[in-house]
Amino acid sequence: MSVYKETLLLKRDFGGLVILFVMPLILIITITLIQDGTYKSMSDVKIPILLVDNDNDTISKTVRKNLNESGSFEVLSQLKGKNITEEIAQDAVFKGKYQLAIIIPEKLSSDLQLKVNQNVDRIVSSFGLTDSTSTNVKNQTIEPKEIKLYFDPATQLSFKNGVKNAIDKMISQIETRSIYTTFQEQLGEGDEPVFEQESFISFKEIVPTINNKEILPNSVQHNVPAWTLFAIFFIVVPLSINIVKEKSQGTLVRLITNPVPYAVVIAGKTATYLVICMIQFYLMVAVGVFLFPHIGLPALDVNGKLFLMSIVAIFAGLAAVGFGILLGTLAKTQEQSAPFGATSVVILAAMGGVWIPVFAMPKVMQFIAHISPMNWGLNAFYDVLLRNGGILEILTEISLLLLFFIITVTIAIAYDKKKRAV
Repeated sequence: MSVYKETLLLKRDFGGLVILFVMPLILIITITLIQDGTYKSMSDVKIPILLVDNDNDTISKTVRKNLNESGSFEVLSQLKGKNITEEIAQDAVFKGKYQLAIIIPEKLSSDLQLKVNQNVDRIVSSFGLTDSTSTNVKNQTIEPKEIKLYFDPATQLSFKNGVKNAIDKMISQIETRSIYTTFQEQLGEGDEPVFEQESFISFKEIVPTINNKEILPNSVQHNVPAWTLFAIFFIVVPLSINIVKEKSQGTLVRLITNPVPYAVVIAGKTATYLVICMIQFYLMVAVGVFLFPHIGLPALDVNGKLFLMSIVAIFAGLAAVGFGILLGTLAKTQEQSAPFGATSVVILAAMGGVWIPVFAMPKVMQFIAHISPMNWGLNAFYDVLLRNGGILEILTEISLLLLFFIITVTIAIAYDKKKRAV
């Protein structure tokens, strides 16, 4: 009968049902569409950048070629049919019209070659192989050169560092190639290269596979579990409000006069709202599996994983229900329960890694994140979806979620019993 009562209350609140079921679906679609670009390879998105080439020689041509071949950038040297100057590039970038401008200085290639020649001549002469024609080169003073980078002030630090590292690598390769070539010329060798110029050390990423198929993370695998947890925990708000209503309207007094313990009343609320949590979960999964492919997003792969995901959702739902019951029991008015419930869910989501990955947080916040039930649920979902984990791998997380439910409900029952005794 307690379950029936809670069901009737929810049926009469149509707006609340819309918030519980429709708003999370809108949220997950919107956020996933926005974040999808960050999970795609850079070759899928070309960023327009400005290039001011004052060198017009080997280095500038190599930089332009590498930028174009990277597939990440669209290199622009003209705007409205006119060549770009440093002043125009600086103005356009600082106004946010472009993310980046690269300014290559004059005589960069020729001065680099002169500098390399000087260094090679010194080394060769130390072996007693001095060439009289190299005297003029040794005596020339060559000022250091710098490639200027203008970034949009709103550009993320990670993008800046990535571009700097890429350009630094290009220039280093050009310098190395120049040194090898100059040595070959000084040694009087033929056209065939004496020195191998290919990189000896390379990097290879090893990713987990299932049935010889690589498991690559995407926006859907992050957003479906993350925002499902957010939606599940948001039932804290209507649940706590209903409990406060029962107290203010006198319904709770009538309930506790029945010859049943308060735990039975709580069990009815738990069962009802846990069903709601599972409906939310399956709706979110259905959106990821069936709707996302039709709007240009990757489909959520739940083959062989839905059962374990359902287990995680059940225990996450229990944790959310326990938190809602505790809040509703402690709060005296709806003005206390509603704002505090919504704010606390947002805080738990932020702490738990729903918005920002935990590894990107400061050390203090990384430690605090481990006490968020959303973090436990999110890690359990990741263990199933991305790490191909089984029941043993998620046992710790679901045990913590169950313990959180037991503790919160126990505190709520004890507080209610103490308050009625007084």
